[in-house]
Amino acid sequence: MRAVIATEPGGPEVLSVAEIPDPAPGPGEVVLDVAASGLNRADLLQRKGVYAPPPGASDVIGMEVSGTVSAIGEGVTEWSVGDSGCALLAGGGYAEQVAVPAGQVMPVPDGIDLVTAAALPEVACTVWSNVFMVAGLQPQETLLVHGGAGGIGSFAIQLAHQLGARVLTTAGTPEKLAACAALGADVTIDYRQQDFVAAVKDATDGRGADVILDNMGATYLGRNVDALGRQGRLVIIGMQGGTKAELDIGRLMSRNGAVIGTLLRPRPAEEKAAICASVVEHVWPLVAEGLVRPIVGRSFPLGEAAAAHAFMESGEHSGKILLTV
Repeated sequence: MRAVIATEPGGPEVLSVAEIPDPAPGPGEVVLDVAASGLNRADLLQRKGVYAPPPGASDVIGMEVSGTVSAIGEGVTEWSVGDSGCALLAGGGYAEQVAVPAGQVMPVPDGIDLVTAAALPEVACTVWSNVFMVAGLQPQETLLVHGGAGGIGSFAIQLAHQLGARVLTTAGTPEKLAACAALGADVTIDYRQQDFVAAVKDATDGRGADVILDNMGATYLGRNVDALGRQGRLVIIGMQGGTKAELDIGRLMSRNGAVIGTLLRPRPAEEKAAICASVVEHVWPLVAEGLVRPIVGRSFPLGEAAAAHAFMESGEHSGKILLTV
């Protein structure tokens, strides 16, 4: 099969298409003929050589796909050859086929075409597991989403809005701020022009945010703590702003707050399967009703993965970027 490989760590130019062996399903796995694969920030880090796949996972980049089941491993009863689905992966997505644990394959929600479904697994599982399962966002609480125009941010805005939370979000251009508002953000904050801590305090009458979903990491740590309300929960899911920062524990304790760092990719298959099942139960009905939708900003053919990576790194995109097979 064809797959995108990185010949060495580096920029987008190290990506090329090569022929590699077809995958075979192990016990409890299925093989999907891939229709499309979604891009994620972690893909860029893996290409650069700073985020290796978990032990036993494919070296091929790609953490989510949609496609059709073409082979079934021993012990799999819930899927049949010919079924359509979308899947959360530990790796292997930039290819024509991928083997994946059956519990990490989810049905395509009603009303979503097979290619667009590739934009769902990573964002839906990340947002649901972190904002709702871990941070426990409740109706009427306030959620601050950093990077609201991106794939994860745009999904978080919609889901939190539909489940009754008040949503604040940051973005960097008037166009992206307008897109966030259209998705359900109650307050939009231009992080280039505004101090988001002050904006959050203004929007909450000084109380602060109940939950913050952060993809920046180190550079935002102190200000995120300042933006937290009493018993607020800061969930860090990305490290775009670095990995090391100083935390003022006294400020955090004064809010009875919590700082939680999570990664989805290295979790055991059993945990991922539980998250996928919860997403299908709680999130897919909203997608099927059209109340929450995947936002696809642009698609590239599989052979243009380098151009797709360069486009993501430019920061010009909104929503998800897909590779189509």
